[in-house]
Amino acid sequence: MSKSIVLLFAGQGAQTVGMGRDLAAAFPAAKALFDQADAALDFSLTSVMFDGPMEELTRTSRCQPALYAHGLACLAVLKEAAPDLHIAAAAGLSLGEFTAHAAAGTFDFATGLKLVARRGLFMEEACQSTEGSMIAMLGGEEEQIRQLAADADVDMANFNTPGQIVLSGTKEGIARVAVLAKERGLRGKELPVAGAYHSRLMQSAQDKLAAELATTAISTPQFPVVCNLEARPVSEAADIRRTLECQVTGSVRWAQSMEYLLNAGHTHFLELGPGGQLAGMFGRIRKGTWVQSITDPASLEKALAAINAEG
Repeated sequence: MSKSIVLLFAGQGAQTVGMGRDLAAAFPAAKALFDQADAALDFSLTSVMFDGPMEELTRTSRCQPALYAHGLACLAVLKEAAPDLHIAAAAGLSLGEFTAHAAAGTFDFATGLKLVARRGLFMEEACQSTEGSMIAMLGGEEEQIRQLAADADVDMANFNTPGQIVLSGTKEGIARVAVLAKERGLRGKELPVAGAYHSRLMQSAQDKLAAELATTAISTPQFPVVCNLEARPVSEAADIRRTLECQVTGSVRWAQSMEYLLNAGHTHFLELGPGGQLAGMFGRIRKGTWVQSITDPASLEKALAAINAEG
């Protein structure tokens, strides 16, 4: 293919029971990664991914390594099927940023798996020790939403697309957001989450992750990885550690990250992971963008056909 591809990796919430089963059955490269994950963790990741139940897969400590392993399994089979594909850059939503760094060689599969497993555990512990929630604000101007967050004493968690900003904080704070939003003619939808991700309530998880990152060997990425925290590429080890750490309580600037890549001239995107949410977001970020999702053998074939059609 003559055009360059940007890789996108899914974040928490994209998981689905059965994810990876077809890949493992069809591709030895995918099975090898899943086997490596099972051997490295203190539980059977593939059992949770393939068979669930959904309640177990949705646990933060299970979901994060599952999405990481699945995204990199998708990449492994893509590379086998299209060895000449040129990867120009990568980005990942929240947890997916770790997958993007592994794809770029910032750290190897096993190192990244350990990091995301610990990150998931730390965030699960933070959820259990706090009473938090999140609410998606649909529509409204950014300044209106910022004022709403300030008035309810909650945090700006995700800038997903123009017109969709997620707020995160205490249950009381999110309940206050719902009341104030209605008074101000704004629309909000509370999310079914275990806690207040990307808010100050995750500070204990961030502190523990910082200690893990401090002892992790970090290499220069082989291609640019755009960080959630500042919507720009990071390449220096200290910068990578800082942005991965601060992302836990900081805002996910996904819309801005995609706008950065689009404005830099990138035109072709591949989402690796279940769900297809990242591809869907482009409809609001920049409608008409070329984006394909790969999650299983059938979607891999469809994406390869689309890539080949580009020449």
